[in-house]
Amino acid sequence: MTVSAMYPGTFDPITLGHEDLVKRATRLYDRVVVAIAANPGNKEPMFSLDERVELASAALSDLDTVEVTGYEGLTVDFAREHGLAVIIRGLRAVSDFEYEFQLANMNRHLTDEVETVFLTPSDRYTFISSSLVREVASLGGDVSEFVSPRVESALLKRCGRG
Repeated sequence: MTVSAMYPGTFDPITLGHEDLVKRATRLYDRVVVAIAANPGNKEPMFSLDERVELASAALSDLDTVEVTGYEGLTVDFAREHGLAVIIRGLRAVSDFEYEFQLANMNRHLTDEVETVFLTPSDRYTFISSSLVREVASLGGDVSEFVSPRVESALLKRCGRG
């Protein structure tokens, strides 16, 4: 049986923590779709959807069973429309759990065709978030330990340092 999963998020930008979860997900699922949300809710993204898709595609280009795409609308609708049985969500800290638990329960209420699976990042990535990486970059800090070189270059350029 082939099982395909999606890893949804805004990925603004994709970090090494995200990459770590995707790589580990490829060991669990036959196909992993990194689905980048066009409308990130109340967030104002630093990068456009096309830029986020391009950066994630570049960062994950060495993974044959990974696809990167943008999407709009409900995550569960995207999953059903693309034959994705699993939604992967990352949990960095206990503080993430309450929101993720509510989201998983809402998704289960919307459809019983898609399951949510939680993965935790490797220890060295538990403190990394896209918002922290953007803030460090915008204040002139070194983000090379948190993102791929292509993403670092895009961040520096966007912050007027590249």
